[in-house]
Amino acid sequence: MRAVVSRVAWARVVADGEPTGEIGPGLLVLVGVTHGDTETDAGWLAAKVAALRVFDDGQGKMNRSLPEVGGAALVVSQFTLYGNAGKGRRPSYVAAAPPELAAPLVEAVAKALAGAGIPVATGRFGAHMLVESAGDGPVTILLDTATTRRS
Repeated sequence: MRAVVSRVAWARVVADGEPTGEIGPGLLVLVGVTHGDTETDAGWLAAKVAALRVFDDGQGKMNRSLPEVGGAALVVSQFTLYGNAGKGRRPSYVAAAPPELAAPLVEAVAKALAGAGIPVATGRFGAHMLVESAGDGPVTILLDTATTRRS
């Protein structure tokens, strides 16, 4: 699984013209799933997102996590995180998992974050979504269970 995690002042998503999720200060989490990803990957990813120390402490140092600042998470599926633009001009998405595998795993990330006491909003899997956010910092972190879990 891959996630692009951005610290935001606010974020919201509109799916097929309908608002589906909105948060104030917190993290916008764009999640991509590939073949072979499992519930274990989803749990690891959610735990990592919850524990990321990307919020300022009293001295202005990034030393606080999402639960410590009372922030929320907006989780949005993003199959294009597995796009490969190495050849030609049109990315290939063959590394992206099919919806029947990806949808439950994106949902598992959201549920695990909620289970950690974090307020969670979501997009709508498979829908055309408009995602708006106000980046705070900006602070953006790339997580990949295939590489990050090894280090």
